[in-house]
Amino acid sequence: MRAVTSTDPLPPLHGLRFAFGTLTVLPARVTRWDRDAARSGMLCAPVAGLVVGAGAAAAGVLLLLLGAGPLLAAVAATAVPAVLTRGLHLDGLADTADGLGSGRPAEDALRIMKRSDIGPFGVVTLLFALLAQVAALHQLYAAGWARGAVAAVVAGALARVALTLASRAAVPAARPEGLGAVVAGTVPPRAALAVAVVAVAACAAAGAAVAGPYGAVRHALAALVALAAAQALLRRCVRRLGGVTGDVFGAVAETAATAALVALTLG
Repeated sequence: MRAVTSTDPLPPLHGLRFAFGTLTVLPARVTRWDRDAARSGMLCAPVAGLVVGAGAAAAGVLLLLLGAGPLLAAVAATAVPAVLTRGLHLDGLADTADGLGSGRPAEDALRIMKRSDIGPFGVVTLLFALLAQVAALHQLYAAGWARGAVAAVVAGALARVALTLASRAAVPAARPEGLGAVVAGTVPPRAALAVAVVAVAACAAAGAAVAGPYGAVRHALAALVALAAAQALLRRCVRRLGGVTGDVFGAVAETAATAALVALTLG
C-alpha cells in the first residue's frame, strides 16, 4: 500500500485512529493513509501501547486474584499483547531475524522477510523472546502483583515509543510500499526525542509508585535500556537492509518490550 499526499486538515483524533488502527486490533477506522496521518499516528503510538500494556497487566492481575500462580499470570500477560496486535509484531520479529540471519544481499533478505513462512532463525528468535518475556514477568509477578502489572504496562508503552523513534526523519524506508514506507521518516527528530523523554519520566514515576526512589531509578534505567536495544536493532536493519519495513517495526517493538522486562528483573 502506497502513501498518498493530502492537504486536507488532519482531524484532532486522527492520530489516535491511525495508531490504534494500524498497531492494534481494537476498532479504529483509519480514514486517511498519508504521511501527515502517519506522523500523527506514530506520535500517538505510545498511547496505543499503554492500552495494550494495561490489558496485559489486567489479565495477569485477574489470574492472580482468581488463585493462579505468577507463572500463569506471566503467560497471560505475554499472550494479551500478541492477541491485541494479531501477532504482527512477533511475526515481524521472526521475519526480521530470518532476513538478517540469511547472510544474503539486502534485496534477497527483503524477499525472504516477505515470505509467509518462518525459517529457523525466526523460530529460534521468537522462542527465546517469548521465553524471556514470560520468565521476566513470572519473576516480577512473584515479587508482587503491582510490580508485575507496572512492568507489563511499561513494556507495552516502551515498545511503541521505540516505533516513534524508528519513524523519525533520519530513518529511510527499505521498500517503496507497505507500512514502513508510509511511516518512515515522518516524525521530526525533536518530537521523537520529546516522546522518549516523557516516556522515561513516566516510567520513573511508575517505578516510584511501586517501589519508591529506588524503583524510579530502576524503571528509568530499564526504559533507557529498552530504547537503546531497539535503536541498536534499528541501526543494524538500516545498514543491512537499507531502511525499515513493517517487519522491522515489529522487531523493534518486541525488542524494546523484551529488553524492558529483562532489565526490570535485574538489581
